[in-house]
Amino acid sequence: MDLTEKLLRREDKYKGILMDVHVDTVELPNGGTSLREVADHTDGVAVLPLDERNNVLVVSQYRYVFGRTTLEIPAGKLDEGEEPAAGALRELKEETGAVPDVFLPLGRLLPSPGCFGETLHLFLARGLRMEAQHLDPDEFLNVERVPFDEMVHRCVSSEIEDAKTVAAVLRAKVLLNL
Repeated sequence: MDLTEKLLRREDKYKGILMDVHVDTVELPNGGTSLREVADHTDGVAVLPLDERNNVLVVSQYRYVFGRTTLEIPAGKLDEGEEPAAGALRELKEETGAVPDVFLPLGRLLPSPGCFGETLHLFLARGLRMEAQHLDPDEFLNVERVPFDEMVHRCVSSEIEDAKTVAAVLRAKVLLNL
């Protein structure tokens, strides 16, 4: 069976800085119709930075949507036309001050494909040298170093719930046999 849904009508609801929201009426594979609420979000990047002792540089920051501070790997949105690797290196330096000697892709992630149109590009950074942070004016975070094995445990136990962090840590665990 062809599972493709065909767009019949689009109603724009919101145009924002990071995302646009629209409601689409679609034709289903069986000929019926349904609504799809979609948030088209700017694509993003995230970096798992490992130091020489296999500690992960993580950031803790307040996440307004959830009303609490979360522990995450450095991440951010891509600028228009920016290549994912360049954006990831920029975000890593801005948030932590780290500049890597080794920089490898860890694949892509669709954070919430049911309604959220964003692709996150994941990377691994090693051979870190530390320089100055360059936080955005509206960015407030703390940088911490957490042993990689502890990060794995915290991801598996759901202590860390951030999807990009969980995916990057577990991909690195499997791909690098750490």
